[in-house]
Order: sequence, then structure tokens, then C-alpha cells
Amino acid sequence: MFFLLSKILGFFVHPSNTIAMICVAGLVLMLTRWWRAGRALLIGGVVLLLIAGYSPLGNVLLLSLSERFSPWHEAGRAPDGIIVLGGAIDSELSAARKTLELDASAERVLATLDLARRYPKARIVYSGGSGNLIQRSVAEAPLAGELLERFGLASDRVVLEDKSRTTAENAAYTRALVAPKPGELWLLVTSAFHMPRSIIAFRAAGFDVVPYPVDWRTRGSEDAARTFSTLAAGLARTDVAVHEWAGLLAYRLGGKTTSLLPAP
Repeated sequence: MFFLLSKILGFFVHPSNTIAMICVAGLVLMLTRWWRAGRALLIGGVVLLLIAGYSPLGNVLLLSLSERFSPWHEAGRAPDGIIVLGGAIDSELSAARKTLELDASAERVLATLDLARRYPKARIVYSGGSGNLIQRSVAEAPLAGELLERFGLASDRVVLEDKSRTTAENAAYTRALVAPKPGELWLLVTSAFHMPRSIIAFRAAGFDVVPYPVDWRTRGSEDAARTFSTLAAGLARTDVAVHEWAGLLAYRLGGKTTSLLPAP
């Protein structure tokens, strides 16, 4: 039920969808006796579209998330395990084309391959099922397993968690699979902007992990004033950031954390 609700609300959370509905509502009202209200809605929708698409709004919202956790640096101790969250492989396209297709978060896989090479004794966990609500799609983890094996990782090093549909399920199912022991060091690999929500989920599941953020999307604080050259790029950035902030708010309201952002 929570998964269904999160997917339905998630559609409306994305600013691009909300703005589109505002504009459509305005156009419809303009054909009725409430045409003045429709005109106001349409103008408001266009203004919101320009702000979300061209202004630095998306960068500002994303930076407040991605800068929360610093890059990990080894302090004389190798990790016992490495967890990478799904979202790096387009499972539907991969299944259709019969080949592995990475998406915008491919850095998650690349970082995992690098860490696996640097720490050959560490266990590797790839957590990712299918989060598709409309139609059943191929789980991501088995595809990742093929990719990791293709790059030389022995299958007995890799644990594939293919049932999770949400970040909270990533954490709960992964903990159940690996049963971490007290004192072990586990790295969590995911996109920098997704790390705050991931850390909350793993802490709520009782799994103490160390953040290993990748896929930064921004250069740093200087991008807080950087506008976008295309509407699509700005909207995409704003959609990603608002989606993450909405997830954090849901965790806060749901009692999974006592603060909106987790402490580093």
C-alpha cells in the first residue's frame, strides 16, 4: 500500500507534471465562463515553467542534498562490504535491447567496480528490484550481477538483492541478506543527492553504513547561481531535487527520523 501511494503521489511531486497540469487546467477553464481564472492559471503555469526550467532553482535544491556528506577517504581500514543501490541500469531498455544499458547514475556501478578492485576481500551487494508501478519490469540486480561478473568479479563475492522497490526496502532487505556483524565497515554507494534519504533508511533499518557518495551532478557551491541553457535540463534537475526533498519529508512525517536531514 505504501509503495502504491508513494508512486501515485510521486507523479504529482515532480514539478514538471504539476506545472503541466496547471497549464492544462488553465486552458480548459479558458473555454468556459471562468476564462479569467483560466488565463491566470495559464500565466502562472508558464511563469513556474520558466523558473523551474531556466533558473538555478534545481541546482540550489540539489546542492543542499549532495553536499551533506563528504567524499569517503580510507583511514587505514579496508571496508568489509560495499553496498550499491540500484538506479544505474535501465532494466526495461536492457531487456528490450538484449544488452546492458546504463543511465544517468552509471557512476554507482563504476565506483563499485573501482572499490571492488581496490578491496578484493570486500563483499559486494547490489540492491535493486523493479519500481515500476504500471507494468512488471525486469529487476535491476540480476542485470548488475551480469555486469559485475563480466568485469571479473567472482560470483561468490556478489550478493544480489532483487526484491526491493523503494529505498526503505533497499535497506531492510539488504540488512536481512548480509546480516552485518558489530564492528564491520560497510560502504554505501549511491548518488550524492540520494545519500541523505538512503542514510535515513539504513539507520531506520538498524544498519550502520558509511556514505560513499558519487554522481554529484553539480560542480559545487558555484552552481547555486548557474542558470540552465535548455528548459529540459533545468526541469530534469528540479524534478530530481524535489523528488528527494519530498522523500525526506515523507520520512520525517512517518517518524523514520527526528530531523529532515540526517547528521553526517
